[in-house]
Amino acid sequence: MVMPARINIAIVGATSHIAKGLIYHYAQARNRDLVLFARSVDPVKAFMAAIALEIKYPIRALNDLSGGDYDVIINCIGIGQTALMHCAAPTIFRLTETYDNMMLDYLDKHPGVLYINFSSGAVYGREFQKPAEESSTSLIKVNHLDLSDWYRIAKINSEAKHRSLAGFNVVDLRVFAYFSRFINLSSQYFMAEIIACVKERRILTTGPEDMARDFVSPFDLYSAVERCIAQHALNDVYDVFSLKPTSKFELLDYFARTYQLQYVIEKEHTVASVTGSKSNYFSLNRRIGQIGYVPTQTSLESIVEESAHILV
Repeated sequence: MVMPARINIAIVGATSHIAKGLIYHYAQARNRDLVLFARSVDPVKAFMAAIALEIKYPIRALNDLSGGDYDVIINCIGIGQTALMHCAAPTIFRLTETYDNMMLDYLDKHPGVLYINFSSGAVYGREFQKPAEESSTSLIKVNHLDLSDWYRIAKINSEAKHRSLAGFNVVDLRVFAYFSRFINLSSQYFMAEIIACVKERRILTTGPEDMARDFVSPFDLYSAVERCIAQHALNDVYDVFSLKPTSKFELLDYFARTYQLQYVIEKEHTVASVTGSKSNYFSLNRRIGQIGYVPTQTSLESIVEESAHILV
């Protein structure tokens, strides 16, 4: 299928962290027509006003998706770390399934459309003593399921359903870590905590263990989406990566030197993660390169650039 020069893109879940980065970069490119879908219109309007967005994209309620005509639909709906900690299992599964099925119902009526869904590196499991690879497996203790399994299983179920629909154009993009100038500083992510501590001149407390994270930049994630759009006829899953992961202590050192972040290391300090302990949460799976994706920034370079827009 040859795509026209201008295409219509529906971004579903327009208030999410990832969606905001996509909207920002599409507004800079100005070669795509967007329609934004959200539970509430006002937060989307406030976001567009905050970034002085000249283009006034149409904003619709989530349930209005079926009434439009789109070439691409992008599902940015997800459950953040803070929400996950207070989420019941049925909510995790039903939220994922409800909106995923909404997209698939749209494909039933418009089979040529490309559906891009954001998945998670969490599908690989709870523990990341070493990074994921294409040959990695995911172990699930079926008789001892807990919260970290619920989120993972919901994502695996979604991916499996998509692969079974070989006649549809469906791509899952697994994101391991993501940070942008649009992050919610009250969310319970390590980078949000660092930025909040710098802004509020608070001391950050952390444990002695290091950890590696692969923060894909907003521009590189936008580029990955664009590579999928360029191919269009796809039914596959890809891990998204930066030029190079970063580590906890590399980040702490940068913010201490550049923004005078103060931090203390406490041996007994632990941070609960609902998706499991992840020492090396990134992937060495490079299959996305087959569709032409090439990252432009390391994790640290991305964080340096994006944090500068917050810490002005």
